[in-house]
Amino acid sequence: MENKKENFSEWYNEIVESAGLIDKRYPIKGMNIWMPYGLKVALNFDENVRRLCDAKGLNEVSFPLLITRKQLNVEFEHLKGFEKQVFWITKGGTDKLDEEMSLRPTSESAMYPMFAMWIRTHGDLPLKLYQLVSVYRYETKHTRPFLRDREFRFFEAHTAHRNYQEAEAEIVEYLDIWKSLSDILCVPYVLHRRPEWDKFAGAEYSNAADTFLPSNRSLQVATFHQYGTNFSKPYDITYVNEAGEKEYVHQTTYGMSSRLIGALVGIHGDDKGLILPPDLAPTQVIIIPIPSEKSDTLKYSMNLEKILSSKGIRARVDSRDSYTPGYKYNDWEMRGVPVRIEVGEREVAANTATIAMRVEKGKKTVGLKDLEDSVRDSLRRVKEIITDKAVKQMKKIIKEAAGLNDLIAWKGPSLSYWCGLRECSDHIEEKSEKVCLGYRIDVESAGNCVVCGKEGRLATFSRTY
Repeated sequence: MENKKENFSEWYNEIVESAGLIDKRYPIKGMNIWMPYGLKVALNFDENVRRLCDAKGLNEVSFPLLITRKQLNVEFEHLKGFEKQVFWITKGGTDKLDEEMSLRPTSESAMYPMFAMWIRTHGDLPLKLYQLVSVYRYETKHTRPFLRDREFRFFEAHTAHRNYQEAEAEIVEYLDIWKSLSDILCVPYVLHRRPEWDKFAGAEYSNAADTFLPSNRSLQVATFHQYGTNFSKPYDITYVNEAGEKEYVHQTTYGMSSRLIGALVGIHGDDKGLILPPDLAPTQVIIIPIPSEKSDTLKYSMNLEKILSSKGIRARVDSRDSYTPGYKYNDWEMRGVPVRIEVGEREVAANTATIAMRVEKGKKTVGLKDLEDSVRDSLRRVKEIITDKAVKQMKKIIKEAAGLNDLIAWKGPSLSYWCGLRECSDHIEEKSEKVCLGYRIDVESAGNCVVCGKEGRLATFSRTY
């Protein structure tokens, strides 16, 4: 492995393939093959998304991939925001299509004509839907697995409400879901209100969760958009209220993508390889039998797997007989498995198991009656350690700049006061290559703009992916 701290880009590109997450050799740039191990990580995340969304009354749907140009043209500002990223289909077989169709860049244009059919009266509201799908955007910048792809896995929630206040309450619900998911990912973040010129095309405002990688760049990992009636008017999504009057619905969306996989790779991994949060790890406990002429360590290991699996712990035995135990230790460390159990003739003779954690030196030996509790304690400890490390790492990366010179000098993300004017943001970007992520939502603090000196609020400036 390359040194993570000194060569993050090389380290990252090597890890995502060596750990078995993807294969980048597919002949279309920015479109990668999800390998079984990486796909299982993504599916485990999807399961948590479904659980949390269902608990909030959101219902899963699946819309078609293709969207007509007519559908996209309905909301001009929305189309304008994506026109350079759309993949267009112009032929069916050898015949030119009567109307061009696009691969889904996002789903407003696909969903909202149907919302207009489904919503009639106030009794149909709120309508709260979500889907987990593939999205396609013609990325012209340098592609990077998970962080900047042309095809990526995407979660999007779309809701419709009677009024603005109910839509605002839904955004609070989104934040509750996101907080739980970030805890599962063990990924810290900062919430920002995006600048007007950087909000989602067609939104009244956009909030975003940003995390920060060891490369000193920020990564947008979730977005929450208030649409108001900006989409319901062009798509004519109305309802009849209690007084018999027709009104436009108010809408919101919440989006996340497979960028989150890239975030946990970059934030948690080390020079040994990947480190996976226990909730997402395809294998939470790897059991490695050490060959012995005196004991059947494989049979004993299989029994440990059976015990743990029956308790809902994802355990498996590495029964490959063509590799040494040392090779297996390194292989599973690279894949980020949180806990390892070693089984030799000593463990078989004493009815014990030797437990090691991916993130902490040392081992402990426990009896079988304490096996489940000890493994669960180890999984909890792994989660605590990587969360604490990630939080400390983020705090170290972000520096508060006393003035413009400080902001320029520090290559990582900077906290500074900003007046809200684009001219000041552009000046900072010109001098430092850092863009404005927006105002910090969680901080109520006033100060003088780092550029013009006018009254401003605390904002984050960073180079981004």
